[in-house]
Amino acid sequence: MNAIAATAKATRRPDRPVAGVLWMLVTGLNFVAVTGIVRYLGPELPAAQSAFIRFAFGVAFLAPTLGLTLQRGFAPGALRLFAARGALHTVAVILWFYAMARIPVAEVTAIGYLNPVVVTIGAALFFGERLAARRILAIGVAIGGALIVLRPGLREIEPGHWSQLFAALFFGLSYLIAKRLSEIAPAGAVVAMMALTVTIGLAPFALWVWVPVSLVQVAWLGLVAVFATAGHYCMTRAFACAPLTVTQPVTFLQLVWATLLGALMFGEAVDPMVMLGGALIIGAISYITWREAKIKRRTTPAVPPV
Repeated sequence: MNAIAATAKATRRPDRPVAGVLWMLVTGLNFVAVTGIVRYLGPELPAAQSAFIRFAFGVAFLAPTLGLTLQRGFAPGALRLFAARGALHTVAVILWFYAMARIPVAEVTAIGYLNPVVVTIGAALFFGERLAARRILAIGVAIGGALIVLRPGLREIEPGHWSQLFAALFFGLSYLIAKRLSEIAPAGAVVAMMALTVTIGLAPFALWVWVPVSLVQVAWLGLVAVFATAGHYCMTRAFACAPLTVTQPVTFLQLVWATLLGALMFGEAVDPMVMLGGALIIGAISYITWREAKIKRRTTPAVPPV
């Protein structure tokens, strides 16, 4: 390889927006599956106990990766980041399990749109990721779509809604730390350490409210762990491929899938306002993805053949 090609390869940005979007799409499908199972189980088990069983399965699934991660050690400062993410995610999953068992699937998903808003703004503030005016406008349209779905002031705010609002905030902060971790640790290590730290964090809360659990419930929560672990792995890969301002808005697509899930599996009414808001959101996401890919093609330097 000649010197020009070597220099171009060394200085080229590693961002791959299309790959990041595809990884995040798969992430959304996995998380919708998680949503469906938790909704099916309902409030029979306390939220902390359900979350603990789910994450304990995750640790078991990831034991080989976790063992290799612990054996290899960590980059400077990584342990503090893992611990901080574990604490934030512990609170978030308890709140999410509580909300998911009590309010409709589409509402949980819609309120969760505050999560990528937190992440996108945080990425610009803390990581220096660029927020151009057009992208800010597109994000604003997406938020407007979420507000159409929620219709604040026109419906009663129940404990499940408040729980999901705070869950979105804590998930957003957790994902910001995950973005930083994806730069200094392999995707498998990030997922494995999250499973370990959250399981440890959930243990005292689960023991405090523990009730008898059936084998069927345990089996369903094991399946939740399969989909959730796959979702977190895909999400970490998405973070490593592209900026959060590109990958996070794609999670808005979960609204459509969640609405279909609620209608087909749980008999929840398909609200036209939900579909209208979802259409606005999808349009905004499509524009952001197209714009990012176009900018990348224009700014990536050509590499002469070897």
